Amino acid sequence: MLQDAKKQATTGLILSGGGARAAYQVGVLAAIADLLPESSDNPFEVIVGTSAGAINAVSLASGALDFQQSIRKLTAVWQSFSTNKVYRTDWLGVLRQAGRFVGKNLLGFGRGLEPIALLDNAPLRELLLKELDFSGISLSVARRKLRAVAITAFAYQSGQAITFYQGRGNIEPWTRHRRQGLPARLRVEHLMASSAIPLLFQPVRLNYEYFGDGAVRQAAPISPALHLGADRVLVIGVRSQQQEEEIIPKTARPPTLAQIGGHLLNSTFIDNLESDLELLGRLNELGQMLPEEQRSKHLGLSPVEVLVISPSKSIDEIAARHRHQLPASIRLFLRGPGGMRTSGGGVLSYLLFERSYCNELIELGYQDAISKKDELSAFLGISPS
Repeated sequence: MLQDAKKQATTGLILSGGGARAAYQVGVLAAIADLLPESSDNPFEVIVGTSAGAINAVSLASGALDFQQSIRKLTAVWQSFSTNKVYRTDWLGVLRQAGRFVGKNLLGFGRGLEPIALLDNAPLRELLLKELDFSGISLSVARRKLRAVAITAFAYQSGQAITFYQGRGNIEPWTRHRRQGLPARLRVEHLMASSAIPLLFQPVRLNYEYFGDGAVRQAAPISPALHLGADRVLVIGVRSQQQEEEIIPKTARPPTLAQIGGHLLNSTFIDNLESDLELLGRLNELGQMLPEEQRSKHLGLSPVEVLVISPSKSIDEIAARHRHQLPASIRLFLRGPGGMRTSGGGVLSYLLFERSYCNELIELGYQDAISKKDELSAFLGISPS
């Protein structure tokens, strides 16, 4: 059973973005479900996700009444993934989309049309509508199994990172420099917006603005969970504990477009989270220096307990091993920029939604979490019995 001291704290879960890398998060969550006693309550009152992590977050929130069952369902979806369930991979679809992209964005044809991206991710929308029950969020909140769920998207016109949250009525919106928190009834359009990787997937219109991937300019990925009431957070990262750059042999060859793209994607999806964790660590140290009775008077200086689980192996390297599982149309599309080389694993790791790759990431996440079972058990308040 959960220890009383842990029950009194509000535990948040942070699921970062990263395209297909988010399969790693599912493995970690599956391990947590196995560590918990059978029929346990949802251990995360606040769930925050960005990009592909937003999809996992909403899946958990909509099934918060039965946490372990929702994990089993989420795992089954990722274990049976294929790239054509996320974006079109048939030759007609790929060539047609590429032609529209070049015609509008490079040649200037059809300026009045909706934004055109390199890939057509209409299949993802169909998958989300099929697999997610958004009404489960309201039910979980009403039955006090969930305080709030939030997803972040980037507003292209205003340049703001907007966190849309659905939860209890006493949660106040917030405004900080280039980021806001707004209450909303979450729906599939929010997820499509949050996961719309720039250039690769089409921006989504919400109200009066077009939104794209929430990882863009997300300076403080952990902050929404704290605004929503969490005072301790579990962060599941998608970057290996060893630097990805060290995996690639240092040569005098010029970088390929795929290598450059991989670094740009890493800077978008990963670097901000790591910087925010470093800042939070420093604030925790500063808060510890204050007398306990003074901490509550200094906003942002109350210590926040943080546990981070991240891949123990290079995800780029795993993606490179599975690169030939991609459909032929996408392999051709990536060959020129160098995406089918080993050095192109960075880009592949975000786009490779194939079963073999996703299952290896799920297994890696599961084993990494089990290797930290003592820390996880202590963090979640699971008694040794």
